Amino acid sequence: MSNMAADGGTVQGKTGTAKDREKALRMYKFRKEYLGRGVVTACGLFIIILTVAIGVFLIIRGTGTFTKFHHSVAEFLFSSNWSPVDSATGSGGGVGAAVYIVGSLLTCGLALLFAAPCAIGAAVFMTEIAPKWGEKLFQPAIEIFVGIPSVVYGWIGLTVLVPFIRDVFHARMGGYSVLAAGIVLAVMIFPTITTVAADAIRSVPDYYRKGAYGLGSTRWQVIYRIVLPASKTGIFTGVILGLARAFGEALAVAMVIGKTRAFPTSILSPTNNLTSAIAADMGNSANGGEANMALWSMALLLFLISMFFIALIHFIENRSAAALKA
Repeated sequence: MSNMAADGGTVQGKTGTAKDREKALRMYKFRKEYLGRGVVTACGLFIIILTVAIGVFLIIRGTGTFTKFHHSVAEFLFSSNWSPVDSATGSGGGVGAAVYIVGSLLTCGLALLFAAPCAIGAAVFMTEIAPKWGEKLFQPAIEIFVGIPSVVYGWIGLTVLVPFIRDVFHARMGGYSVLAAGIVLAVMIFPTITTVAADAIRSVPDYYRKGAYGLGSTRWQVIYRIVLPASKTGIFTGVILGLARAFGEALAVAMVIGKTRAFPTSILSPTNNLTSAIAADMGNSANGGEANMALWSMALLLFLISMFFIALIHFIENRSAAALKA
């Protein structure tokens, strides 16, 4: 009898141990899988909610120019009469932001004209031409530019570039100009375009190159005829991301553009842009007034431009994927 009792206790003990192990396994699986997946899902939902909240806030504040003060969208976009009333209750001024819009378009377009060819050339050199030791030196040098604060770019532009333009081109306003702003922006967006373009070129399968070399192509023919067409979607994405950053830059541009409320007559003329105007005037405007609402409308315009760039990137990627499937 005692032996049977002992055997029964042993079986119960083993059963209890198995249940404990199963329970511990379930807890481990919960922590490692379900809990982690829940945290990641919550973070993703938070980003979506935050983006939507920012968009709704900008729409509410930015449309006040048209709903509360009854200005037209055409006046805001195409008029150069910028004289909003800086009062919480006053109205009747002009909210034409055409000068700032044209300034943003000119400086960003000029920056893209300077930066894109150099950035794509640097990406090709890094991935297709430079030896391994050259790539290991060149890649960190490019990435260093990303971490430099905007104020440093602006300060170098103010103390070095602006006097250079003044002395060499005899520009009025002491060298403050669209050209200075474009060059500063070009240097700032150069690493973004280079990094994304280099990643796109690296993603091209190596057998593309080997097949071209097997047909007798030279290295430049492989790069021009095979590598660049195969990676054009990623390169376009890098260019658009660089352009989006150029549109959103404020401090560095404000230090070298001159901040005059006039259309530039040449690239050596000073002007102003959307981000510089918002950064300079938002803190000094009466909350809820006509001037404040007009600045929020400019911020809404920048938000819509950013959304357009994101949609354009997705359109290019989807079109490329559809072309590959076909």
